[in-house]
Amino acid sequence: MNTKLTRRRLQQLAIALPAPLALAALGHRTAGIAFAQSDDATATAEATAVGTPVLAPTPTCGDDDDFDVTLEQTEGPYYTPNTPERTSLLEDGITGTKLTVTGYVYSTDCQPIDKALIDFWHADDAGVYDNEGFRLRGHQFTDEDGRYDLETIVPGVYTGRTRHIHLKVQAPDQPVLTTQLYFPDEPENESDGIFDPSLVIDLVDDGVKGKLGFFTFVLDIA
Repeated sequence: MNTKLTRRRLQQLAIALPAPLALAALGHRTAGIAFAQSDDATATAEATAVGTPVLAPTPTCGDDDDFDVTLEQTEGPYYTPNTPERTSLLEDGITGTKLTVTGYVYSTDCQPIDKALIDFWHADDAGVYDNEGFRLRGHQFTDEDGRYDLETIVPGVYTGRTRHIHLKVQAPDQPVLTTQLYFPDEPENESDGIFDPSLVIDLVDDGVKGKLGFFTFVLDIA
């Protein structure tokens, strides 16, 4: 029996879980998520809205299991170094749909990477980048479980590209992985020459709070 856990399979397992565990897989969240399509799921999601804590499931792998390495992609023209360290990119004057993206950074042999650097940047809800300051730009480090949390907004689109988030991921003393994250069911995905389905965030509605996404990065480290 093939027990290989790819990054996409890990995401599918999280989203396919019952509502409380799916909430857990999407980042230790306690807010309700509208899973619709099921009265029982909706009721369970409503129950979690009262704040019952849940824990994210930890992936388990056998000795012969490997994760697929996250695809590298172009940096693009709008990267700015030396961003501030922060887990929330929200600040006064930023409008748009709130988005929380959470997940892990793992090695190919299924080990969480502590203190991995993740540097995020993306356009505002009008599709415009701040190329003079650090608006909607910031970096953070994973915890001992390899976990990260980003609070931001859903980026806008601009001519020639689909909706996306840029980022760089680096394990301590290892090469930098530069890539992009994408959103499901975007009309521009099919026409975007850079888009790759392996980089799509698993996305659900987070009640009235906006969107909640899950993505696990896998690095090939020495």
